[in-house]
Amino acid sequence: MNIAYSPCPNDTFVFHAWAHGLVPGAPELNVTYADIDITNHLAVRAEGPEVLKISYAALPWVLSEYALLPCGGALGRGCGPLVLTSGRMGDSGDPAILSGKRVAVPSERSTAYLLFRLWAAQQVPGSIGEIVVMPFHEIMPAVRDGLIDAGLVIHEARFTYQNYGLSLLTDLGNWWESDTGLPIPLGAIIARRSLDLEAITKWTRASVEYAWANPKASQQYIMDHAQEMSPEVAQAHINLYVNEFTANLGESGYGAVTSLLTRAAQEGLVPEVDLSALRLGK
Repeated sequence: MNIAYSPCPNDTFVFHAWAHGLVPGAPELNVTYADIDITNHLAVRAEGPEVLKISYAALPWVLSEYALLPCGGALGRGCGPLVLTSGRMGDSGDPAILSGKRVAVPSERSTAYLLFRLWAAQQVPGSIGEIVVMPFHEIMPAVRDGLIDAGLVIHEARFTYQNYGLSLLTDLGNWWESDTGLPIPLGAIIARRSLDLEAITKWTRASVEYAWANPKASQQYIMDHAQEMSPEVAQAHINLYVNEFTANLGESGYGAVTSLLTRAAQEGLVPEVDLSALRLGK
């Protein structure tokens, strides 16, 4: 079975067992490791993998062909994207400083981007000047070097941005949680609707449960793909993004996804979706 997910520690932690033949009855996986922006676009291709990790923000474009699995993904609290600036922008913490400025984002089909645009619609008078899409690992150096005015960062950048001399303008996760009371829907696991979705869900959940029961088993696999990340940062990444919602979205998880996609559609950021299609069997 073809699957695509990122080399980030939370994904390699979750899928280690299945990728290494440790989930009874599960088919062998042919893994493609790719940044979330790439997997978002793979999902809209007719020849896309059977199973993918994508951003929840990309769901509206693929729900006709792919179903959202209720496990394996990344939602949570205290794990939202950050908006960072350099000293050139000042340290006022006032969102108004972004009016008319150039802001780098990792993808225009990412939850981070939707949260940023929803926050900016509330908090930034006027409008952002220009959105620049670049790989997430290039964003902090670009802000530091003055190539852009601000950057929207995700993943382990939460733990390392101070190393670049950058300042936190806002934590979009804190904003989202205070505004909605819901967790942040970040990465989704999807599978083609033509497949046995119940079986794929079972195998994915079994891989998650194996990872929790045998946390040391995946360490080498995680670090082999961790892009020069330290073991401490990799573990912090896992602790933040692998949680109760990874095992089961539950009502709170589905509520978060529904709220995000409804608000984004109202702002014209994504197409409207049939929200009942978010759940298996619908």
